[in-house]
Amino acid sequence: MKTSPFGPALAFLAALLVSVVLAPPALAHDALRSSDPAKDAKVENVRKVTLEFTAKVRLPTVVVTAADGTRHESGKPSADGAVVTQQLDRPLPAGKYTIAYRIVSSDGHPVEGEIPFTVVGGAEPSEAASAEPQPSEPEPSESAAAPSAPPTALSATPTPVAAEQDDDGGGVPVWLWIVVGALAGIGLGMFFSMRGKRR
Repeated sequence: MKTSPFGPALAFLAALLVSVVLAPPALAHDALRSSDPAKDAKVENVRKVTLEFTAKVRLPTVVVTAADGTRHESGKPSADGAVVTQQLDRPLPAGKYTIAYRIVSSDGHPVEGEIPFTVVGGAEPSEAASAEPQPSEPEPSESAAAPSAPPTALSATPTPVAAEQDDDGGGVPVWLWIVVGALAGIGLGMFFSMRGKRR
């Protein structure tokens, strides 16, 4: 029985074809399968970010950034097989955001990418800022709030009674001084008159 000369050639071509067909899956890196929020999605409320890859990943890094550069992730991401979860510091206000991720795939190669999305149902940044409680100023007490009454003209000027007391010398009536003066005059007159008679 003769062997066909095409047998080895056909076997080589078959092996080459199998290696070409099977090589891409073996050499391909792990890729992102899905995300929440999804790429270019418009969502109303976001409290965490979830990324699912085609195989188990290691050393994940996730950063959630607003359009103004503010970051909103809280703590480090957690990896559970092919699923990576990143908690946020608070519910995101309305605006545009980007999820930047980096992982080490099962074949040891790093894989990274970005996922843009938009929040449409959150509070506006200005409303979120105004909603923060403002420190209340202490109310002034009654003594501090009510200004002291200015001195009146009555208290600024002496009363007529006080003026009379100063002029009369200690509050003695004028008529009493007149009586005392008259009696003193009479007494002096009688004194000098009796003295003259004795001489």
